[in-house]
Amino acid sequence: MERLTFDLATTPLRELNTFLHNDAKAGKTSQVTVLNPDGAHNIAVGLDCPIAVDVVGHAGYYAGGMNKSATVTITGSAGTGVGENMMSGKVHVKGFASNGAGASAHGGLLVIEGDAGLRCGISLKGGDIVVGGSVGSFSAFMAQAGRMVICGNAGDALGDSLYEAVLYVKGSVKSLGADAQYEPMSEADIAAVASLLDQAGLDHDPKSFKRIASKRSLYHWNADANQEY
Repeated sequence: MERLTFDLATTPLRELNTFLHNDAKAGKTSQVTVLNPDGAHNIAVGLDCPIAVDVVGHAGYYAGGMNKSATVTITGSAGTGVGENMMSGKVHVKGFASNGAGASAHGGLLVIEGDAGLRCGISLKGGDIVVGGSVGSFSAFMAQAGRMVICGNAGDALGDSLYEAVLYVKGSVKSLGADAQYEPMSEADIAAVASLLDQAGLDHDPKSFKRIASKRSLYHWNADANQEY
């Protein structure tokens, strides 16, 4: 299979994305390298074929968003919403990620080797997120399903209004959000963390992580609670 290079210093981003949305589906290209992204928004968005896209440099908003089947690697940092609403495949950020990374992801794996900003994994719906560094406040807010592994620390209100997603944190947590609680790590949890760390290429002791899940007290409206939860 052929490998192609798109230099965004001389080639319009639209030309790259048009190729990825159309010609790449023919299966004749295994890898696309993107040079000089210079923080452009919407790089490799909405892919639905098993192709590898290597972005050499920093990406702007929504890189790798709505991904399906593809592997998108960003050798740099990424702006708001990287890997948002992804369905399958993998998005790997070698640097840092801004706000809302992995928002509403239904499947696939998002790896961020550095830190992630506010609301990482907000409304997570089934995807897996592994963060090598720390995450900002309100991460995993209203996360409904999926798993998040945080190798660093977490800011305020981690897991606020958490549903069935499970969070694993190695470092300190500034505060838990409403309805989130610490739970004992089981052998299944340790195995899950070990597997996700292996997939992310990160080396940590899975037994050093803490499990955070939902108390399930917000599942039903309680008229007697007087808005106090």
